[in-house]
Amino acid sequence: MIELLRRFPLPVIVLAQLFGTSLWFSINGVWLSLSAQLGLTETDLGRLTLAVQAGFIVGTLTIAVTGLADRFGASRIFALSSLLGALVNGGFVFAAGQPPLDFILRFATGLCLAGIYPLGMKMVIAWTPKYAGAALAWLVGMLTLGTALPHLMRGATLGMPWELPLLAASMLALVGGGLVFLLGDGPHLPNSSGPIPLSQGLAALRMPRFRAVAGGYFGHMWELYAFWTLTPLLIGRELERLGAGDGLIPWLAFAVIGIGGLGCVGGGRLSRSKGSEWVARRALTMSGIICLLYPVLGGLPSIILIVLLFAWGLSVVADSPQFSALAAATAPRESVGSSLAVMNAVGFGLTLPAIWLTSGLWSQLDVWVAWLLVPGPVMGLWSLARGRKPVPEA
Repeated sequence: MIELLRRFPLPVIVLAQLFGTSLWFSINGVWLSLSAQLGLTETDLGRLTLAVQAGFIVGTLTIAVTGLADRFGASRIFALSSLLGALVNGGFVFAAGQPPLDFILRFATGLCLAGIYPLGMKMVIAWTPKYAGAALAWLVGMLTLGTALPHLMRGATLGMPWELPLLAASMLALVGGGLVFLLGDGPHLPNSSGPIPLSQGLAALRMPRFRAVAGGYFGHMWELYAFWTLTPLLIGRELERLGAGDGLIPWLAFAVIGIGGLGCVGGGRLSRSKGSEWVARRALTMSGIICLLYPVLGGLPSIILIVLLFAWGLSVVADSPQFSALAAATAPRESVGSSLAVMNAVGFGLTLPAIWLTSGLWSQLDVWVAWLLVPGPVMGLWSLARGRKPVPEA
């Protein structure tokens, strides 16, 4: 069994990533039923989504400060995080609508995800270093599908208790953790033998080329998770204009978010001939243009706007694996895991104000909240432009 898994490491890792990251938006996927049953609002949704993001940030910073990602086996951290994440996600069934316990459990879920996503990136690089951009494209594609998966489970279980999709996400995380534990660590990145000082985890930020890439990633992150949080609301608006029922919201939300997986894989294939930066630049430009135009076009027929949402979902995440590949290529080899964890922590930190602003102002601004996301792509493209000519490094 183990030998079979090691013959196909990339499919195993990306499948485990899909299953593990289904925990991320598990609450968002059941939100219609949950809010109707408990009387929760979009502000509550934003609060619980922010809890996951905050937990992920604290988790990634902890990994960076302690050097855990470069001192211990990535597969073991991934498996343990999947187990704990499954438990705390399942525990939300008993805490829903009971602040602050619901917030604490979602925060803990984010902590666990910090041991899944960055460690999954390190494992991909360790097993398949030759085409990191294409391989990471599959990984982030699975993250995207994992994010969308709760919406699919909610659509497939309409009329059933909302607890079922939530518990199904926990079961998937357990399976994903088991697969990675059996696979083990890859051969191409060494583990550090001793403690790693914080300065080494942050060393990459002193490199001009890494800073330029990280700046592009930060701009991308300002837009990405806020868009994913808004997706059910944007779809619900168009279905209401069409006079359609809410039953289609989870199906379309899954499709709009999930199509980003195709964007990641397609961008990964292009990166093998065009390069990761070429793909990242164009995907960020496309999503930024849609972000800018969507509110202006808000009066167009709903079908057109839904198609535009699909284009937005396709492009908004296609640059993510390429930024990670570029960052991994420019970070110090002995602290790749910690460097990626630092970049993730800062990037996810920027999702907090973006999600808070857009979810909090949705009822007042409607589709015009999209303009609050425009600075992300603009700043990201500016940062990439500054780093277009690599600066020689000592």
